[in-house]
Amino acid sequence: METKDRSGGREEESLLELSADILRGRQSVRATFRLPTQVIALLSVAASQLGLKQKSLFDQLVEDREVLEQLAQMADRSQSAETQRQQKTFVVSRNALLSLESVAKTCGLPRDLLVELSIQRLVPVLTSEQEKQRKRSDMLGQLQSVCQQSERLWRQAVELLGEDDQAVRLLAGVHLHCQRVASELSQVVEQGKELERYQ
Repeated sequence: METKDRSGGREEESLLELSADILRGRQSVRATFRLPTQVIALLSVAASQLGLKQKSLFDQLVEDREVLEQLAQMADRSQSAETQRQQKTFVVSRNALLSLESVAKTCGLPRDLLVELSIQRLVPVLTSEQEKQRKRSDMLGQLQSVCQQSERLWRQAVELLGEDDQAVRLLAGVHLHCQRVASELSQVVEQGKELERYQ
């Protein structure tokens, strides 16, 4: 019984232990890739819209070897061969870069193509966000129309009841609240304008 406890204790200790290799794996390094301009833009827009740093998003996309291997198996090696490319340097974790280089070497695939395929996984995410952005814009238009109606109703109440009437004060509050919410929603829509420009 004691032996069992000791081995269980050893397993717990091993989970808590840190090593120099583990710590170095999280170290940031710079790596340069040749990528299509639209792929570079995709990563930038996605990071901005998701509120993530490009480094964090890039690491998430390339550090899982199993996912990279699946992408490599599905890759068409001639993919984007004629696409205009430009050099782009990213700050990545050492672990992410090692995973990328290991899979590229094992699968005989250019490292740049593997990065391109990894970033392209963001297309459905961005498409979904673009759809949300369109819906937000529609809702903003509807809300602005409601604000105009609330202003007309408030002004009509002032004419009919006078400025000091309790109903007028309540309607003024409704109109002010509507304007405040419309202004905040307008800022949200404005922040998403970059999404609308991305093709």
